[in-house]
Amino acid sequence: MNIFLKTEDEINLMRKANRLVGSTLAELGKHIKPGVTTLQLDKIAEEFIRDHGATPTFKNFPNPFGGPFPASICTSVNEVVVHGIPDDKTVLKEGDIISIDCGMLLDGYNGDSCYTFYVGEVAPKIKQLLSTTKESLYKGIEQALAGRHIGDIGAAVQEHCEKNGYGVVRELTGHGIGKEMHEPPQIPNYGTRGNGVMLKAGMCIAIEPMITLGDRKVWMLPDKWGIVTRDGKPAAHYEHTIAIHRGRAEILSTFEEIEHLERVNN
Repeated sequence: MNIFLKTEDEINLMRKANRLVGSTLAELGKHIKPGVTTLQLDKIAEEFIRDHGATPTFKNFPNPFGGPFPASICTSVNEVVVHGIPDDKTVLKEGDIISIDCGMLLDGYNGDSCYTFYVGEVAPKIKQLLSTTKESLYKGIEQALAGRHIGDIGAAVQEHCEKNGYGVVRELTGHGIGKEMHEPPQIPNYGTRGNGVMLKAGMCIAIEPMITLGDRKVWMLPDKWGIVTRDGKPAAHYEHTIAIHRGRAEILSTFEEIEHLERVNN
């Protein structure tokens, strides 16, 4: 397993790519409302990404189980945990949640981030799921220090979510990131403190809790991309790309524009 440590210049390029991912997600947040299709959101995302000089890396991404991914973003609604394919049949409705995962290549380096959005007003128990999942992301990031281990990240996510009664998906993980969208090592959302690869300065990783309201077990949809909860209950997904930089975790992606939009709208 070759883990590629990034230089200062490479981290600067990674920061630029990931900031643009954050801006893309914020742009999509402006259009999320009842009546909008996930395909409409995909078209907005692709145009925004290309207009800013980047390439959507999800589009035509290979799949070991089937055909390449046909869209620029993953749009996962309600019980879809990850990898939902945008289409013109999935129409957002009041009370839904939608996780949008976005990745792009800019100046040779990748950005990757995900945010789960409300569609209109959602039930309090769903809001709590999203709040806890986002909190777990930051608890994982707090553990991403030089000299700590990957197991410290997963344990922090797992402990926070399970103590609140939520399921932690095991089959899908975060990952290293750089010139390639997916690089070693894998970053599980569960684990044992002190176990796994030691974190070193220059590592860039994507941490992405995928947390369920009910049981943690999942199925793959017939399209060989979408992953759904077996019990049909909703799931939330948040993701930041970070660098171990000067010994600490620097968040390269950003939710600032999205959260500003949420404050304005509420």
